[in-house]
Amino acid sequence: MDFIDHLRVLSSRVAANKDNIQTEEATKNAMIMPLIQILGYNVFDPLEVTPELVADVGTKKGEKVDYAILKDGKPIILFECKKSGADLHVNHASQLFRYFHVTEARFGVLTNGLVYKFFSDLEQPNKMDAKPFFEFNILEFKERDVEELKKFAKTAFNLDTILTTANDLKYTRAIQNRLAEWMTSPSEEFVRLVSSDLLGNKQFRPAVRDQFTLITKRAFEQLVGERINERLKGAMTPESAPAAETDAPVMAAENTSQPQVVTSPDELEGFHTVRAILRSLVSPKRIMMRDAQSYCAILLDDNNRKPICRLRFNNTQKLRLGVFNDKKEEVQVSLDSIDDIFNHADQLKATLTSYQPNEEASAKE
Repeated sequence: MDFIDHLRVLSSRVAANKDNIQTEEATKNAMIMPLIQILGYNVFDPLEVTPELVADVGTKKGEKVDYAILKDGKPIILFECKKSGADLHVNHASQLFRYFHVTEARFGVLTNGLVYKFFSDLEQPNKMDAKPFFEFNILEFKERDVEELKKFAKTAFNLDTILTTANDLKYTRAIQNRLAEWMTSPSEEFVRLVSSDLLGNKQFRPAVRDQFTLITKRAFEQLVGERINERLKGAMTPESAPAAETDAPVMAAENTSQPQVVTSPDELEGFHTVRAILRSLVSPKRIMMRDAQSYCAILLDDNNRKPICRLRFNNTQKLRLGVFNDKKEEVQVSLDSIDDIFNHADQLKATLTSYQPNEEASAKE
């Protein structure tokens, strides 16, 4: 499995067990150590991952940090762990702050097994910043988050590379958060700014402010929606990339005469999840998707006679996956999240494998 596939498996496991994990030690064993392993570090080798690394900090003796990842015998990443779901306010990272100051490590991670906050000393040398430059949520992550996390993997770790991008990443995330706030709840200052050229001689009275706040919010939503649809249409256009030269998803809209069929981001993520599960059996290029009004069909070789599963995500109240039994009858199962598709990996592989004898027989003929 690829790096992102391992993360999805862990995400599914964490989502299922997080409510039953009540202690810090259980959080370490069930959530944090598996993530460190995914990053490629041997959690059973104390020369690579040292639990409760001890150091004297000023007058404080025997200070401990929960985990230290070592390279050439020196700490490179420090982990301060809290129990599952615990608050991760920076005030709860006092030991991490102190230990960061007396080691050569340039990265500190504060985590509760669900969210991982990555800190460095971008503001002042050898003093850990008050704000993280990167956050990773094991239950909700995007591909760009995975790419950032991958930089901390054993095979990719490069101090200079991470520090070079950390500042930009820190400010990019801050701006994204501000834009997201303005999108859902535009501030008065922002509404004044975007509407100043439109008001003419009108004064910015409360009634005008309220009117343009609604207009600004609606404009934001429409703009983002249009951009998403443009990208989805681009992904569904065969001419956008020759199949022989790319590993991008190959999709065709079923009933293309009906423009109301729009592939949602959840359906795209579900498609990529199925692809990831089956890539060990066939080339990902052979796994294709056809979207319809009631469901997204995932097929082998774009052949309606070779259905692998159906993504029934159009009901916003419930996610359902249609899998096929040995009689090729669809059986629908409920999903709590898209990652739950991994729980049905064996059934998907069995369905795909059932088409292989037919291919071998055709080849012989």
